[in-house]
Amino acid sequence: MTESMQIVCLANSRKLSGRCIAGRVWAIDEKAGCWVRLVSARENQEVSEYERQYEDGSDPRILDIIEVPVLRPQPEGHQTENWLLDPDYYWEKVGVYSPLDLPALVDPVEPLWVDGCSTYHGRNDRIPLEGTGKTPSSLRLIAVEEVIVEVFAPGEAFGNSKRRVQGQFVHAGQNYAFWVTDPLYERRFLAKLDGTYRIGECHLTISLGEPYRNAIFKLIAAIIEPDWH
Repeated sequence: MTESMQIVCLANSRKLSGRCIAGRVWAIDEKAGCWVRLVSARENQEVSEYERQYEDGSDPRILDIIEVPVLRPQPEGHQTENWLLDPDYYWEKVGVYSPLDLPALVDPVEPLWVDGCSTYHGRNDRIPLEGTGKTPSSLRLIAVEEVIVEVFAPGEAFGNSKRRVQGQFVHAGQNYAFWVTDPLYERRFLAKLDGTYRIGECHLTISLGEPYRNAIFKLIAAIIEPDWH
């Protein structure tokens, strides 16, 4: 049976051929509720353009307050926040959340799940599958003083010239370096030359992806600067 929920959109990130849409429940008393990740019935659960569009055909943006038709909770492993969307209905934009109010949505300041395991180019970005029992959630909103953005081709030494965008930051006294899957910021920085760039104080939505190569990976699903509009 279809029901509706309202969420503040805090991620509209790249995922295979679609997107990963997530946010916090927006209650009648204008207080943030639990995290929700909207998923489809496809094998990899990505949300297509058709499934996530408003009636005018436009795409949800970060900080939109969205009314979404959902069918049921569909938790899977560490992604306990998943809800199955109903693809037969349009989504509705009912408002816009002010970036000035983001501190009210920030999660407690603590390490990002399990630290101590890194990929070759990352830092504390990988959690072996045997460690996922310590990850009863998969989404966080954090505030950081600075993000150092690196644009480079990680596989260039092996003949792969495809460039990627990585974000490096400090949180809860720990250093992190994750791949960016926020499509707006990916496009913004891929349009630049390879190099190092800086973003000042901002908020980051951090997501744990699905299992891949015997691990799950931490990703920057959204970058939200104070002047976001």
